[in-house]
Formats: sequence, structure tokens, C-alpha cells
Amino acid sequence: MGIPPRVHRSTSPPGAGRAPPPLQKEHLYKVLVIGDLGVGKTSIIRRYVHQTYSTNYRATIGVDFALKVLNWDSETVRLQLWDIAGQERFGNMTRVYYREAMGAFIVFDVTRPTTFEAVIKWKEDLDSKAMLANGSSIATVLLANKCDQSRDLTSNGTKMDQFCKDHGFVGWFETSAKVNIITASGFHQKFPSKLWAGLLMESKPTPTSHHPFQPQPNNTGATKTAIKM
Repeated sequence: MGIPPRVHRSTSPPGAGRAPPPLQKEHLYKVLVIGDLGVGKTSIIRRYVHQTYSTNYRATIGVDFALKVLNWDSETVRLQLWDIAGQERFGNMTRVYYREAMGAFIVFDVTRPTTFEAVIKWKEDLDSKAMLANGSSIATVLLANKCDQSRDLTSNGTKMDQFCKDHGFVGWFETSAKVNIITASGFHQKFPSKLWAGLLMESKPTPTSHHPFQPQPNNTGATKTAIKM
């Protein structure tokens, strides 16, 4: 019987000699969602994050929290969405809620002109309480919600574009959580380019390991957040 051939086994670990894949950068951004009571802030967040919609949402008390993870080129972007109650602009807590925010949505209801009129006051309140390290305003996107019911306020796109330019918004979108126009219109693809233009050009990413805001579950299926005062 012949001598069996000797088997040579490599002692190098699998993948040895290969260049390691590039590490994917991760960023965490705190993004506010503000606007008058009943404009649909919670519904937009639920649709955007969880792809769900309900007519039984109760008015937000204080602030709720949700997390949306997006892959942006070679980076992972985590949006920490702060759903702030509509009546909070008249309280004393908004300065705490706005702290360290890097971007914001201001939402109005296209069927209620008074909520559009209030947008300017929300923006002024935001600009007075939240700013970047260099002193500039945070990137803010205007959302015209419930557009499945009316487009009277937004029918003139040129006028809306000028409104955004005049009041410091990086852009605007028509949305409807009810009929899923948030995603059907390509909002989830087009929106990031609007906000990132503000976030990435005007601010420095906040490392996830150093962010002071930690989510905590509540009994509604949403998430509450602990605020460090």
C-alpha cells in the first residue's frame, strides 16, 4: 500500500491576506417634529418609521420618540425623531426638548390655514432655542400634511418655494400619512437629500456612543425618551 499524500492545512485564519472591508460610518441625528396640535405629526412618524396608520392616536403629551435607520451611501444614519406635543410651544420645556437637535420638521395641516400661519411662529421659536455650534440655525424641512384632502395652500409650488427661502427652510414636501403619500411619492428617498444638505454641510455628526438621549419603551408601543436636564 502506498503512502497517502500529506495534506497541508493552512494555519492562517479564513480571509487572511485579504484587505478588510471598509468600516461603515454611523451617525446619530436628533431631529425634531413640531407643529400645531392635530396636524398629524405622530401619524407621519408612525407611517415613516413603522409603515402603519391608525385613526385612534391620542394627542401627544410632552414628547415621544422614534428611531429611523437609513443607509446613506457608505454611511448608516440613525434619525432620532422627537415627536413634540403641539401645545408645547406655549410651555417652558421646548428649550430642553430642542437641545442638541441637528434638524427639524415643521408640520402643518393643509385643511387648516391657521396651522400654516403658525409655521412662522414655530420656526422663530425653533431658531431662538436651537442652533448649531457655529451659531447658525438647524436644517428644517416644512411638511404640508393631509394633502389627500386639499391642495389649496400648496397649489402654487413657486410660492411655497419662495416661502421656504424667505423663512429659512431647506425644502418642503406634501405628505399624507393616511394614504401613504409619505412613501408613495418617493418622500423617503428625496427627503434625506434635502435634510442631509443641511445636516452634513452645517453640522458635525454626533457619534452614537456619545449621544446623551436614550430611548425607553412605553406601554403604547411607541418609545419614550429619557431627558438629561
